[in-house]
Amino acid sequence: MTGSAATPAAAGPGHGSRATLTRRALVWAAFAVVHAGIVVLGVVVVPAEAFWDVDLYRWWAGSFLGFDEPRPVLDAPWVYPPGALVPVLLPGLVTVLSSTGYALAWSAMVTALDAVVVTVLLRRGATAAALWWLAFLALLGPVSLGRLDAVAVPLAVLGLLAAADGAARTASVLLTAGAWVKVVSGPLLLPVAAAARRPWRDVVAPAAGVSAVVLAVVLALGGTPLGFLTTQTDRGLQAESVGATPWVLGAALDGRSAVVLDEGLVTYEVAGPGAAATAALLDVALPVGVAVAATLLLLARRRGVAAEVLVPASLVLTTWLVVANKVGSPQFVAWLAVPVLVLLAAPRRLEGRTVTAALALVAAALTQAVFPWGYPAFLAGDPLVSGALAARNGVLVALLVLGVVGGVRAGTRRAPALG
Repeated sequence: MTGSAATPAAAGPGHGSRATLTRRALVWAAFAVVHAGIVVLGVVVVPAEAFWDVDLYRWWAGSFLGFDEPRPVLDAPWVYPPGALVPVLLPGLVTVLSSTGYALAWSAMVTALDAVVVTVLLRRGATAAALWWLAFLALLGPVSLGRLDAVAVPLAVLGLLAAADGAARTASVLLTAGAWVKVVSGPLLLPVAAAARRPWRDVVAPAAGVSAVVLAVVLALGGTPLGFLTTQTDRGLQAESVGATPWVLGAALDGRSAVVLDEGLVTYEVAGPGAAATAALLDVALPVGVAVAATLLLLARRRGVAAEVLVPASLVLTTWLVVANKVGSPQFVAWLAVPVLVLLAAPRRLEGRTVTAALALVAAALTQAVFPWGYPAFLAGDPLVSGALAARNGVLVALLVLGVVGGVRAGTRRAPALG
């Protein structure tokens, strides 16, 4: 993938024609229907189940704006990076007194970010990619808008698209900004740096600059900018995580294990023989896997194939962050959109993209079937819903394998460095 990938010519000979305008109108109509539908579900139909986190953001915004204490990051440790305060506070400038008002303001902010992504995709002529993303959001359901991931994902998509176009510095800024909201986009800097012609100048320096600004602001306000790194170390194995699958099935089928509430974190975890050890193992496996990926990317750079493995490596890193994570929140599936969209928007047809895109849609649909609609039954040990979750987890593993296979095959081809 080179810097010439996203030019006006990439839209093809029909660029600006009536057919193109019709396709774009279809995309925007679908955009409006999907986002309006999700907002109605989250704000009106099942707000407590679907947008509960958004109301928690409202409470945090009220605390930070002076209505209560402690303020996150400044007065108490926070589970998120401090950059997440920006999207939390912006809707709070509209209101922190009304749950509905804050939720609508939050939804408007996320919808605006999504609109930017769709605009960029359409300018690339990637109509199919835009429609896929809207289908993905609809299948994933309310969590696709009602979580902080809904802010981090568009930033990561824009960043990885910029990287695929050779704009390494822009990619670095966007991915780093997203990582200070949710850490997920941070590891994507690894394949971008490996593929860049001047990684220290075009990737490391911009990332360091963005991070320095965030750290300086938080420290100037008297906060603890890195407190989020230790807030989840004592968590157990969350019930929705891939690693918890055997215990979830055991709880549903024969009662050998159980799904229990962690009252402090208000999350459900699995309890049973080996669950705690598995959580501890994943704490080690997750960063080790990222380190292995970084090593392989360095080797790919030395062989001159790092630009070719940019997208499959991004898919591997993203799915690994989900598969090897002891925290298996349903919104994590939203992260899959980042590498898949770039895969679909590539100017040439990349191997395995149809299967990858289809499996990601299946993962999204199964996730929504469990959360929020099947969650009460899941907590009660319903075998059907537990089986749906296990199937979803199997799809995530399959996506990881596809990414590895795609990376190995792409590594046999050479392409110019980015930037």
